[in-house]
Amino acid sequence: MQMNPNSLCDTHFHLDSTDDVDSIVQKAHDAGVENLILSCCDLSSIEFGINIVNKYPNMYLTIGLHPDEIKDDTSDLINYFEDLIINNPKIIGIGEIGLDYYHNKDNKEEQIALFKKQLDLAKKLNLPVVIHSRDAFLDTYNILKEYKLKTTIHCFTGSMEVANLYIKEGYLLGIGGVSTFKNTNLKETLKSVPLENIVFETDSPYMAPEPFRGTKNEPSNVSIICDNLCNIKNISRSDAIKITTKNVLNQYSRIKR
Repeated sequence: MQMNPNSLCDTHFHLDSTDDVDSIVQKAHDAGVENLILSCCDLSSIEFGINIVNKYPNMYLTIGLHPDEIKDDTSDLINYFEDLIINNPKIIGIGEIGLDYYHNKDNKEEQIALFKKQLDLAKKLNLPVVIHSRDAFLDTYNILKEYKLKTTIHCFTGSMEVANLYIKEGYLLGIGGVSTFKNTNLKETLKSVPLENIVFETDSPYMAPEPFRGTKNEPSNVSIICDNLCNIKNISRSDAIKITTKNVLNQYSRIKR
């Protein structure tokens, strides 16, 4: 269960039961993406995810409830997550969790309550968190500051001003396919973001990078995202791999060294 420090890592991707996982893993490996972190953020995917990651030595898992997954009573679910984490060493973090006011502004208090319960669990178990935040920056940022957890901001697309606030807290920024889009302002922001605060992600099967935008995304496309960042920052591919994978290892203490 040891991560390869000299290979790329997709820190955030999704699977479902219809996927040919062997093919996806092999294709990623062939592209130099040997390290994989699967995100399971709804109940239906978590048991499936645990079974999958146990089959692949370099695949790990984060679990949690996405802000779209509001439930009437989450106390039993939090206890269930705790038991799963304690008994499954390949679950290395809690996520993706957070706030989404883009899809639903009418249940902000419920979202915040669920978010805090999962942050409480992360603090109790000393685990890092992976954060979804859409149209909810201030609430997300202010709540996270209270907890002082190791944090990755999933699918970061913000301004340099926002990036600096996250960097000041020591957070990692998950950089994915959006960074390759022709019309994105993210490229300019990334010129100034330290490589020590960056990790790569695909958010597969969503958000495929150019030139595959609009198609089904896969972890293998981390290679494209990496090369794009190297061009933006004028750095070598070997440095990008070495530092971003080191960032992952520093973030997740449950990954075997």
